[in-house]
Amino acid sequence: MKSDMNSIPIFLAAAEAGSFSRAAENLYLTRSAVTKTIARLEARLGVTLFNRTTRSQSLTEQGMLYYDHCRRAVNEIQQAEDLLAGDSLQVSGRLRVSVPVLLGHLCIAPLLTALAQEHPGLQLDMAFSDRVIDLTEEGFDLAIRIGELADSGSLIARQLATHSMVFCAAPDYLARAGEPLSAKDLGQHAAIAYTRAGRLQKWRISGAQEEMSELTPQAKLMMDDMQAIKDAALSGCGIAWLPYWLVRDALTTGALRAILTAHHSGHWPVYAVWPRTVRLPLKVRIAVERLLSELPARMAAAEAPAN
Repeated sequence: MKSDMNSIPIFLAAAEAGSFSRAAENLYLTRSAVTKTIARLEARLGVTLFNRTTRSQSLTEQGMLYYDHCRRAVNEIQQAEDLLAGDSLQVSGRLRVSVPVLLGHLCIAPLLTALAQEHPGLQLDMAFSDRVIDLTEEGFDLAIRIGELADSGSLIARQLATHSMVFCAAPDYLARAGEPLSAKDLGQHAAIAYTRAGRLQKWRISGAQEEMSELTPQAKLMMDDMQAIKDAALSGCGIAWLPYWLVRDALTTGALRAILTAHHSGHWPVYAVWPRTVRLPLKVRIAVERLLSELPARMAAAEAPAN
């Protein structure tokens, strides 16, 4: 099958604009020209790339697959051109990034502020919030999100690292209450639980056969801030289920002790997401590359220190 490389930019523009009319405006073409190009491309590939209705259009499953490969190829070409530019390449402009509050403070902000220091022309604007923002409507270039993502044809996602949880408590609490040896034992202990939007977060833990189960903690304290939960655990108020990266230092010093270490709570991906664009801005690319190379070490979910 002979490739028609001229159709690729038009296909990408149509996929990223969300409509043939808007893509035509962006490319200074007629809507008819865009429509005919996509039709020829679909005929050549033998698949339907877009779901079309009178009100909207979206990529089909085959369209998403084709888009991902085309976007990756165009980005590779862009990176090659950037490399050839050498010393003349300048990173500049305002980079707006939305990050989760605690992960942002502890793990992401140090990396991105260092990046901004290396590039005098780069203006870094970070917003700390656990709210899932609309990047396009609110004018963000990049967002960091924990957990599985909802399907979106308007965003690109890149997994950066893995987020894991650990059960822990202060040594003085364990000396008073004893140490739980199984998931069942957790029901006999005071729990410091996390709430979000008024709902209690269930705890997850693996069983003897590595199967995952959920349990509702017997909450003595309930808080909607994980830093406050950590502080309460340090004060000996009970058992907490917290991100490893948040309590790693306390585990290392012995201020907190990891419990039920023979069990695990599963893993959640950490993603960088950004709006689909015809050309990925250099400021976004270098930020994603910095996080990709250095964030895993900051979040390293290595074996918790021995009890």
